[in-house]
Amino acid sequence: MAAPVIFIDGDQGTTGLHIHDHLRGRSNLQLLTLPAAERKDLRRRAQAINSCDIAILCLPDAAAREAVAAIANPAVRVIDASSAHRTSAGWVYGFPEWQATQSQHIAEAHRVSNPGCYPTGAIALLHPLIEAGLLPRTYPVSIHAVSGYSGGGRPAVAQYEGASAATAPAFQVYGTALAHKHPPEIERYSGLSQRPLFVPAYGAFRQGIVLTIPLELRLLAPGVNAQQIQSALERHYAATAHVSVIPREQTSNITGLDPQALNGSNDMQLGVFVNEEYGHVLLTAVFDNLGKGAAGAAVQNLDLMLAA
Repeated sequence: MAAPVIFIDGDQGTTGLHIHDHLRGRSNLQLLTLPAAERKDLRRRAQAINSCDIAILCLPDAAAREAVAAIANPAVRVIDASSAHRTSAGWVYGFPEWQATQSQHIAEAHRVSNPGCYPTGAIALLHPLIEAGLLPRTYPVSIHAVSGYSGGGRPAVAQYEGASAATAPAFQVYGTALAHKHPPEIERYSGLSQRPLFVPAYGAFRQGIVLTIPLELRLLAPGVNAQQIQSALERHYAATAHVSVIPREQTSNITGLDPQALNGSNDMQLGVFVNEEYGHVLLTAVFDNLGKGAAGAAVQNLDLMLAA
C-alpha cells in the first residue's frame, strides 16, 4: 500500500517551512511539493491539492478559502493552518487537548482547522475552568501575550533579521484598536459568553510565547480558590502528552517565565500563580508559537488523521 501523499500549500512561509522540516525524511508519507515557478499557478495548485490525500494549508486567509474551493476530489482531507475556517461550520477544531473526545474527532475529520497560536494558550487555560464551573462564562477576561517576532510572518522576520534589524524595536504592543482576529476564536472554544480583551505584543526574539490571564478571586463564585483552579487544570490534562501543569509546590519558587523555554517542541506548560493576601491569581501558558502554536500542532493533527 502506497504511503499517503501530503501536499503543503504555502511551504515557503514560516509555518510551512517548519512543517516541511518536521515531515522531511519520514517513510510513512510522501511529500508533494511544487517547483518555485508553479507555486502561484492556480491551475497547478488545484491539480496538486486534488491529487493528495491530505493537504496542509499554510496560506493567508483568502488564499486558504480559494484552495478549499478548488477541491473537487471528495477524498482529499485538509488541515488549514490559517484563521479562515476556525469558527466555520463543518470544520473540526484542531486542538486535540481541548476535550476528551477531540483527538478522535480530528482523526476522523475531513476538514480540520488548526488553532491560532495565541488562542491555543488562552483556550487551554480558560476552557477547563469554565467547564468545571470555576470561572463564570461572563467573567471579564483580559489576556496579555508576548510572542517571538516570527508570529508576524515573513515581514516581521525581515524586519528583525534583515538590513533594518538594528532599528527593530525590542518590544512592541500591537492590536491597540482591540479588533484582533483571535478573540472570536477564544470566546467560542473557551466557552466565554462575551468577547475577551486581548493585548498581543512582539519581543525581539524569534519564537516562543508567554501568555497570561489575571483573575480576581472576589469575582468568582464564593469559595473558589487557587487550589481548585490548579486541580481542574491538572485533571483536564492528566492524560495528555503535550500539555502539562506546573506543580503547585514549584510555582512559589518561580520568579519569571521565559517565552523561549519550550522552543523546538510541541509542548505547552501551564501555570497557576497566586497571591493569597490580595486574592490575585495569574494563569500562564508558555509554548513555541511555531511549535504547539502552529507547525507542531499541524503535525500532531496530521498524525492523528494518518492513524485513523
